[in-house]
Amino acid sequence: MDLAFLQPLYERRGPWASVYVDTSRHTQDTPRERRLMAQAVARELASQGADEATCEAVRTAVDELQHSTEPHGRALFAHDGEVVLDPSLARAPQRESIAVWAPLPHVSPLLNLLGEDPTCLVVYVSRRGADLELRSALGSSDAGEVVGRQWPLHRTASSDWSERHFQLAVENTWDQNAAEIAREAASCQEETRADLVILVGEDRDRRAVREHLPPPVRECTVEASHGSGSRLLDDEVEELRATHERQKAEADLGRFLAARGRDRQGGAGAVEGVPALVEAAQEHRIDELLVNLDGPDAHRQIWIGEEPDQLAVRRTDLRILGEQHSWAARADDALLRSVVATGAPAISVDPALDDDSPVVPVGGLGALLRWA
Repeated sequence: MDLAFLQPLYERRGPWASVYVDTSRHTQDTPRERRLMAQAVARELASQGADEATCEAVRTAVDELQHSTEPHGRALFAHDGEVVLDPSLARAPQRESIAVWAPLPHVSPLLNLLGEDPTCLVVYVSRRGADLELRSALGSSDAGEVVGRQWPLHRTASSDWSERHFQLAVENTWDQNAAEIAREAASCQEETRADLVILVGEDRDRRAVREHLPPPVRECTVEASHGSGSRLLDDEVEELRATHERQKAEADLGRFLAARGRDRQGGAGAVEGVPALVEAAQEHRIDELLVNLDGPDAHRQIWIGEEPDQLAVRRTDLRILGEQHSWAARADDALLRSVVATGAPAISVDPALDDDSPVVPVGGLGALLRWA
């Protein structure tokens, strides 16, 4: 998950109010319930020590969601009387609302609530052309259309020479249209950086388009078994998106497990556990942070300074590093601040695990390293 959008949160010194609101329920009483939720969230932040201006900014922002039709929820990050960032969520929080007042923004839930949220380019294929649509957890939008050659398109059953010649022209029309659809789909995928391309249509038409796709696009292309008029298509698209996210988490977790063993020189390409991760963050060696939010280390307290690489297991360690000011913070949020500063991604491994899986990485936090 690319965390660059969180950068504005680390341009100001905390403390911060972090609020997660579930907007997935829509009933006649929703406006009243969200108004009460706004008041409850403000009271909770005030009880944790938040200033009055920030409590009021959050209360107003949540209150404004009274009539929101967002399908999942919203995260709000507020500081000094201002909501600085308010991303929409790709999944609803497990609780109706979460409110935290802390030295750092509490961003770790975003790894699950936003996740990879793969963007899909859905291509509705026919022999006459195609309609293109972009889909994410937040909805869909039109991405263009392809109008192919309209004649000849239908074969006949005759074996006459002229009819065989006509049938060959039909085959050529199909192939030309498939090639044009593939070119447009590849161009759209490159422009939108869609994670997944889904082909919808008759079996033969889907295969023809797929064969014309350039290899890099073909590798991220799947075919939907339900047609564009099927009620099951939406469910299948969501299932394909979830499968893509799970496979990405499994691949990253596999790389981590393979890299954490010692090499011949005694170094490791991956580490786990808070002390090792703190050391790697201080030295800007984290290439990708892996988080299992069910692990005990995720909410373990460590110490931070004003800069993202100023973090330590013990408060005295920061003073040794020359930092005079320090605050206690959650380990996961402190490490996420560090990787945002260095441009490294982070991922939740939860989609790759089932209920019976052990906590991996050990303690819930691990990292692939830029060098051993």
